[in-house]
Amino acid sequence: MASSSRDQVFSDEQWARVEPLLPSNEGRQGRPFRDNRRVVEAIAYRYRTGIPWRDLPRERFGAWQTIWKRHRRYAQDGTWDRVLAQLIAEADARGEVDWTVSVDATITRAHQHATNTTRPEQDTGGTGESHEIP
Repeated sequence: MASSSRDQVFSDEQWARVEPLLPSNEGRQGRPFRDNRRVVEAIAYRYRTGIPWRDLPRERFGAWQTIWKRHRRYAQDGTWDRVLAQLIAEADARGEVDWTVSVDATITRAHQHATNTTRPEQDTGGTGESHEIP
């Protein structure tokens, strides 16, 4: 099924950068990965839209379970970390990354009752009597 530019997740140029960074099927046990682009585009689509895995359009991307399993595998084996590091390095080499960092050192104080902690009796000034119903 051909997708319109509105639906398209990756351009051909973008996919050409991502595809070689993904694991190959060579030496892999079990069923070989098929439709790598379709699966990776489904993962990107899911994150872009914020929908649950189960709501991925099946007619466009296939079974959500396949997409989820591949995403999980790539997360566990470090594939996503390597892809991100490589794409950032390439963008930086082209001067497309702005490394300006803004750090906010704001301190916000919370009221003593906003915490889950208890204070020692001597600090409260109270008698230490319980207000719970026996």
